[in-house]
Amino acid sequence: MKIVILDRDGVINQDSKDYIKTPAEWVPVGGSIQAIADLCAANFKIVIATNQSGLARKLFSTDDLDAIHQKLINCVESAGGEIQGIFYCPHLPDEQCNCRKPKTGLLEQIEDKFQCSLRSVPFVGDSLKDVQAALTYGCKAMLVRTGNGEKSLVDLKNLGVVDFESFSDLAEAAKRIISGKDD
Repeated sequence: MKIVILDRDGVINQDSKDYIKTPAEWVPVGGSIQAIADLCAANFKIVIATNQSGLARKLFSTDDLDAIHQKLINCVESAGGEIQGIFYCPHLPDEQCNCRKPKTGLLEQIEDKFQCSLRSVPFVGDSLKDVQAALTYGCKAMLVRTGNGEKSLVDLKNLGVVDFESFSDLAEAAKRIISGKDD
């Protein structure tokens, strides 16, 4: 099974410091929906792993989050793709749960559900936490410069982290994944 793991906010959709709280606030990054459809057409299974502490902050409900995710699913399906699963952490950063990236609990959940190994699987994110989770778990870390990506790129360089690839956006990362090339 060929899987690609995607972060949500800043990768698939525009991010907001005020959180994405409603379907109306969920706006795709240009080219991201088509990139997911292209990955699906190349026989990749798309799974989302996202921190959603807005739930614990009571900024939105589980029903609101479900409606946001349904909008995402509908957009992807309209483009000819499919989302195989959406895994999220609802906890606050200080709760010390195992599922909040950069910890790897969401990746463990994905492995359990799909009965597969995520070692060397592409993990596309826009944050330091995404890259850290990917590298800790043995995934192929891919950073997009949308969302928080530009700042994260600087942070990663300052920390001396070099074992990741950087792309302008999900569309560019998807082309690399589909081509199967490693640099």
